[in-house]
Amino acid sequence: MNPSSIDRRSFVARSVAGGAGLALAAAQVGASSEQKPRRIKVGVIGCGSVSHKYLPHLAACPFAELVSACDIIPERAEQQAAKYGIPNRYPLIDKLLAGAPFDLLVNLTDMQEHERLNRQAVEAGKHVWSEKPIANSLSAGQAVLELARAQKVRLWGAPTVVTSPQFAFMARTLAAGALGRVAAAHADYGHTGPDWSSFFYEKGGGSLPDLGVYNLTTLTGLLGPARAVAAMTSVVTPTRQIRKMGRIQVAAEDNAMVLLDHGKGVMSHVQCGFNYFNPHGHEGRTERRHTITIVGTAGGMALVGYDWEPQGVDVATQKQPAYKRHATETDGYVWEQGASLAAECLATGKEMQITPEHALHVLEIIVAARESQDTGRRVQLRSMFKWPIVADASKD
Repeated sequence: MNPSSIDRRSFVARSVAGGAGLALAAAQVGASSEQKPRRIKVGVIGCGSVSHKYLPHLAACPFAELVSACDIIPERAEQQAAKYGIPNRYPLIDKLLAGAPFDLLVNLTDMQEHERLNRQAVEAGKHVWSEKPIANSLSAGQAVLELARAQKVRLWGAPTVVTSPQFAFMARTLAAGALGRVAAAHADYGHTGPDWSSFFYEKGGGSLPDLGVYNLTTLTGLLGPARAVAAMTSVVTPTRQIRKMGRIQVAAEDNAMVLLDHGKGVMSHVQCGFNYFNPHGHEGRTERRHTITIVGTAGGMALVGYDWEPQGVDVATQKQPAYKRHATETDGYVWEQGASLAAECLATGKEMQITPEHALHVLEIIVAARESQDTGRRVQLRSMFKWPIVADASKD
């Protein structure tokens, strides 16, 4: 189904994994009798490419009401506002925050701007759903989170990979001990790099916060917080041709190898970059190879497709040495659902599996990976998050 054609009723059928679909269905049943679900007023900042995914999902969400659109290129805000019936549009965040009242800011701007805009929104008493990363450093992100707590508002950050049914299946498989004693994991994600904006290649951008962040979130979500990082990063392509800008110098890494120590002997590795040819390009729906593998003393498990658009999970064990495919249904999971989940959380009080602490832990890994490259040393980590993420996947 084309996202732009989703209506509110079909949103229920397509909604998120882990029981959220049932919650939405129940809410819709209540709405059909006496009361409608509470709707959270949403302001969206950044009406470029990613908004073409987020806005249809938010427009279909029964817990969200799109109130304002904001973009430094006013024409983009005007176009998206007209398309999705958003009554207010603004060129700058100052005018957005001073304009029509709203509850939740959805930040879809360039990644270097997230920290500044998230802080400004929190200071104004707004809840925030931010595309990745929340901030540019762990200390800055923690400061924004502490400010949010002081302001009694919520802060969340992409990606949403821990809410997929495939993630849940993998977490439960690990908790059940089906792979024996887990030893190692590997993940990779890459393509030849976007050419529609320069921010991917500028300082504060790079393949780690744009691509590696997905696999880092999945592996720490499955194996637990990392204790230490050793990494190498590089620039393979020193200049890039960017649409409407011409050729630019690349400042941020476009190739990265990150090794994580999860404790108790468990290690994982993430490879990401903007120089990886793939016959499918950046199209997740057609990707069928294993992009994440986990191996233990009694079995192995592999995610089919990308963790942001997973196709299933293959498992092989000593008892059944041939791969068998599981968890092939999406249960409504899509990578762009995060802001809708935030609206549902604010409207109903139902907590989601995505936490700011996990997002900040992944941010610390990215910063530590760059430090490891610069110093040639293994870097210890200090941040933590609540784990295991899947409630019934706790370990003995």
